[in-house]
Amino acid sequence: MLHHVSVGVRDVERAAEFYDAVLGALGYKRVMEFLPHAVAYGDIAPEFWVQLPHNQQVATAGNGVHISFIARTKDAVDAFHAKAVELGAQDAGAPGPRPDYSPDYYGAFVFDIDGNKLEATLLPQSEPATKKVKRAVKKAKKATPAKKSAVAKKAAPVKKAAKKAAQPVAKKPIAKKAVKKAKPAPAKKKAAKKKVAKKGKKK
Repeated sequence: MLHHVSVGVRDVERAAEFYDAVLGALGYKRVMEFLPHAVAYGDIAPEFWVQLPHNQQVATAGNGVHISFIARTKDAVDAFHAKAVELGAQDAGAPGPRPDYSPDYYGAFVFDIDGNKLEATLLPQSEPATKKVKRAVKKAKKATPAKKSAVAKKAAPVKKAAKKAAQPVAKKPIAKKAVKKAKPAPAKKKAAKKKVAKKGKKK
């Protein structure tokens, strides 16, 4: 549903130092920047932006708004929380299971240095959409040659039969034999006439 999310910060370069480390713990990186106005993070495409407000007023955090980042391991969730708190974020929920959200839910919460509420979330099915797409494309590419060879194998006997059927009849060996057998017929007739003539002389 969402293409990207942005949060307002007071100082982009200061916020970027914080997010380089905190999102780095989850395996994400800085993928785009328009300093001193904005910086973006993600796997490949910019999915999370920190930026100065467009109205050039002081940035404020939304009450009730929070951003959750996909984590791939429990250790990554723990590292995210530890690094954030170390760099000045406020603890909003230590790393641990959240069974009231889901039986397998594991997460951690902080308020960043500008007051934005952040979360790292681990679920067994958690995987960035870009990686899912990459895996799907890889599978499709691997499957294509196999499918092509299977189709070619099935088509081979049909092609062979069609080629055979297209050959001219005169070229077939059966037709030649038939012509050879047909030629001696006149000679047999002559032999029969000679026998009849001999019998007439004896009488």
